[in-house]
Amino acid sequence: MAKKGKKYLEAVKQVEEGKLYNVAEALELVKKIDFANFDATVEVAYNLNLDTKQADQQLRGAVVMPSGTGKEQKVVVFARGAKAKEATEAGADVVGDDDLVQRIQDGWLDFDVAIATPDMMAKVGRLGRVLGPKGLMPNPKTGTVTMDVTKAVSESKAGKVTYRTDKAGNVHVPLGKVSFSVDDLTANFNAIQSIIAKSRPASVKGQYIKHVSLASTFGPSVTLDSNAL
Repeated sequence: MAKKGKKYLEAVKQVEEGKLYNVAEALELVKKIDFANFDATVEVAYNLNLDTKQADQQLRGAVVMPSGTGKEQKVVVFARGAKAKEATEAGADVVGDDDLVQRIQDGWLDFDVAIATPDMMAKVGRLGRVLGPKGLMPNPKTGTVTMDVTKAVSESKAGKVTYRTDKAGNVHVPLGKVSFSVDDLTANFNAIQSIIAKSRPASVKGQYIKHVSLASTFGPSVTLDSNAL
């Protein structure tokens, strides 16, 4: 087990053991005990009562954070003709067809979001082994396979984030930066909390949200009172 540094141990001392915090208290504390020498990311981590072996219990989607994410998103769009022009006018960083597919096959991955029109997916599908493991593969469930490229590009630039359960039923979502106000971070938390709550599969029995915590990039986690959400 890795040894924790002095700054981390000092931060942990300020988290009351066994206490379940409300959202505002937790965010105040996460900001206070952050010790990174950069503007760290604040993240929410859910542990959900899901059996991800069941298709209907695999959560995946996207949400636009009302306060943004504090990160400049570099967006590429696979499109041609009028849709390529539309993507460029919407502010996409790179727009292409076969040339973009080839560029990525050659190893270029300097982007955060990939969007594609449906007619391009036969070509984009060849990039599955490259984009899939990095979470960059366009997908209808996250709104990145669409004919409305203006909306997709605009939302990505405005602070759209994707979420997906892992094998253990965990979901990790960035809420913004430590420099954000508590109100802005709370607004972002409420946006993802609403989506998670509404996405509860009908087949789930008992407690759905088992554990929720907030933390900055290097800081210790602060546990929320999930029953009060």
